[in-house]
Amino acid sequence: MKKNKRIWQFCVAAVIVIIVVTFSPLVIAPGKIKPFLFGLPYTLWMGILLTIILVVITLIAGNALPNEEEGEK
Repeated sequence: MKKNKRIWQFCVAAVIVIIVVTFSPLVIAPGKIKPFLFGLPYTLWMGILLTIILVVITLIAGNALPNEEEGEK
């Protein structure tokens, strides 16, 4: 149970860091469209990459969070 709480806390911290990075000049650089990846500009593929990372973190956190209905049975 304690391990799941640590995983949950790590996921929360990771999401907060990703949110801060998303709105920093690392992702939203004014006037920066290069480098291109598969024909997509920098800001677009960075947004897609960060979205995929957030989905993976959500899956991990969802599995770490205990289901309260199971404990009631």
